[in-house]
Amino acid sequence: MAFFRKKYTSLSQLVIGCQRHESQAQEAFYERYKSRMLGVCVRYAKTLAEAEDIFQDAFVKIFQHLHELEKPESADSWVRSVVVRTAINYYNRTTRQEERLTAHEYVTDELVSDDYEAVLHQQDVDALLLLINQLPDTYRYVFNLYVIEGYSHAEIAALMEKPEATIRSQYSRAKQLLIKQVQQNGTKRHEFFG
Repeated sequence: MAFFRKKYTSLSQLVIGCQRHESQAQEAFYERYKSRMLGVCVRYAKTLAEAEDIFQDAFVKIFQHLHELEKPESADSWVRSVVVRTAINYYNRTTRQEERLTAHEYVTDELVSDDYEAVLHQQDVDALLLLINQLPDTYRYVFNLYVIEGYSHAEIAALMEKPEATIRSQYSRAKQLLIKQVQQNGTKRHEFFG
């Protein structure tokens, strides 16, 4: 890997090398994103094997379309976007078809806490991520896309092929579930957001 760093001293050079189909550049590019983007996939998958499948699908798309990237310096955000969209497409093909339970089976209509941010701010990061991963698939996806990835409700609705009102409702229910889980588990108190 040291050779790759010397030959490709910037992200732009690395991307240009990939666009020229230089195998060393492609290997260095893959290694650059492997652990971070696999981590993104894990947030959207049920299992590690599923996350690895999503990651591999995403990287096939990335290498197929890397020549279309006009601004090599924007590769980081572009790669992340492709990975997230691949995860959502996977959801639309598989998980969404498997959904059988309605939102009402997971959450009562009563709001567990009006101040969910204050409660979440006090939680241990690892414990909170574990609780997020235990959310029902749809809620987990909506929560991750909105809170972690920074997508708007309208963008999430378009990605997930659902009405925006449904996305807003699922996000609200995801927050309620997280608060309920936090209160039940009594997780350690640390900063999460901020």
